[in-house]
Amino acid sequence: MSAAADLPSHLALLARGADEILKREELEARLRRGRPLRVKAGFDPTAPDLHLGHTVLLNKLRQFQELGHQVVFLIGDFTGMIGDPTGKNATRKPLTREDVLANARTYEAQVFKVLDRERTEVRFNSEWFGKMSAADMIRLAGQHTVARMLERDDFSKRYAAQQSIAIHEFLYPLVQGYDSVALQADVELGGTDQKFNLLMGRGLQEHYGQEPQVVLTMPLLEGLDGVQKMSKSLGNYIGIDEPAIDIVTKAMKIGDELMWRWIELLSFEIGIDEVATLKRDIASGALNPRDVKLRLARELAARFHGAGAAEHAVAGWNAAVRGQGDIAQLPLQDVAVPAEGLRVAALLTAAGLTPSNSEANRKLKERAVKIDGEVVEDPQRVFAPGFEGMLAVGKRTFARVRLVAAA
Repeated sequence: MSAAADLPSHLALLARGADEILKREELEARLRRGRPLRVKAGFDPTAPDLHLGHTVLLNKLRQFQELGHQVVFLIGDFTGMIGDPTGKNATRKPLTREDVLANARTYEAQVFKVLDRERTEVRFNSEWFGKMSAADMIRLAGQHTVARMLERDDFSKRYAAQQSIAIHEFLYPLVQGYDSVALQADVELGGTDQKFNLLMGRGLQEHYGQEPQVVLTMPLLEGLDGVQKMSKSLGNYIGIDEPAIDIVTKAMKIGDELMWRWIELLSFEIGIDEVATLKRDIASGALNPRDVKLRLARELAARFHGAGAAEHAVAGWNAAVRGQGDIAQLPLQDVAVPAEGLRVAALLTAAGLTPSNSEANRKLKERAVKIDGEVVEDPQRVFAPGFEGMLAVGKRTFARVRLVAAA
């Protein structure tokens, strides 16, 4: 830890992008003690891959690590089998033990693309809950009332709407809270939708004679649509294991306003002071927002795939979108087609550039489709196995493809 004189800068870094710190004065007091804090965040392995939305918490954990603190990355293999009711309007189907363990393995493999392995303690909450007896769990359940649980917004709405709430869902906040007791957490991070559960940890720590944790909540990252939170189920996400070119291409599609939000929550390289300068330069016309966006896209691709892959991806994007460079920088995607070939609309859909043939035909009528840089309007044009070239729909959706005969 640095001297006390560094505390203002440390607090400013930790507060960057945060929605709320409860209690800020307690965090400052713990930092002044000069000992590394135990900083916890829990992730239920409900899906096999992490996306940029998950990295909002991971980035904040990394900032704690850079200030010398110990991070506990908690994989909720036990809570994952309960099913987090947060934000749900119906009881979520619990995962099987096999699903949880398979997803947990991918989390372990991906998390160190952000976190410092040397300052990360990976734990599973089955370590302590697997040893609990039924009597232990009943004693834990006795720590809160049904009335207290119904203070949670999602529970209260479901209750008022006469929608079912299973008894085991009431256990979830208690189980998450007890994780903080088991780990003796000084700080717990979570999304704004987790505030009730995070505060449960404070209460349980006090009950068990521990100093209650500081709670730091982070906003939920808006996805590519700029409206709803990033989610695989909504298709508005960027997975951290996606190819570098996909990360760059998708990041370049976000709106200019969302760009600033992403910079605040995702960037390590663009500081708070620089953001103000960049905004002034854009307002004056001295800087194109596209260049700032490309800088962010390059940073994200480099974080997950390395600087070389990021530069290769940016070069491919420049070649495809700005006509600067060789499109051979782009990865070549094989698309299986029948021996007689496919009409252009079906080809665009098969290549993943349009969601349907009807949408592809609409783009053709708008003169928004290009093949090897030339506008294509004829919907009857057929492309057969052996064709290799660049497909583009609009200015931001493209793919370099090679057509191969379907088996």
